[in-house]
Amino acid sequence: MSLNGKYSLGILLTFVLLTLVMLYAIPVINTMMGTAGITSEKFFYTRLALWVVLILIFLYTFFVEKQSFLLWKERKYPIAFYLATITKMYFTCLIGGGFLSALVQMLTHEKFSNTLLNLILIFKNNYALIVWTCITAGVVEEFLMRGYIQPRLEKIYHNPYFGIIISAVLFGMLHSTYGTVAQVLIPFFIGVVFAAFYKFYSNIKILIICHFMYDFISLMLMNFIHFKSISAL
Repeated sequence: MSLNGKYSLGILLTFVLLTLVMLYAIPVINTMMGTAGITSEKFFYTRLALWVVLILIFLYTFFVEKQSFLLWKERKYPIAFYLATITKMYFTCLIGGGFLSALVQMLTHEKFSNTLLNLILIFKNNYALIVWTCITAGVVEEFLMRGYIQPRLEKIYHNPYFGIIISAVLFGMLHSTYGTVAQVLIPFFIGVVFAAFYKFYSNIKILIICHFMYDFISLMLMNFIHFKSISAL
């Protein structure tokens, strides 16, 4: 198999494994435990499963591709660059995501999905789970979607725009399990912003920190919103 063929297989494997975790982790856990619904303990195990996916893809790059996991060499920047860039990217994602959310709400009158409402309940005052979830999202999703998939797409198609757009599309699709249009469009937008940054600046650490911060602030804010207020939406 050619190297591009190995890249293609690795990308497919990554997306399939992530999709399986997002779609079937809870049902499998419920079957094993003989229970129904979602709890903080079960959600913890789903995030653990994402780490397993990351490890498997690391092993795939080592034993099958025989390449470095990160094809693009990590660039170093001063602390001031980290602080300024993370702040700019956070507010870009916040404002852009807010605009898209308002647009979807205006056009579709979309409501919160039951999945999101259930997640808000299990995160309520569960700060350890919030931190664990945000660390997992920041590290696993950035390493896989930007660090692994994006550069390989660019290698396969010889086009940087393919790497940016396709990785963002896949990122949005993975969030479709939350059951709303907004939860696909907003991650797609964030995926484009993050992928463009990674292409030009090649620093995965900044993306991990920014991703963690975005999710952490969002979950902490939702943690202080009363459930009945959210249900009314």
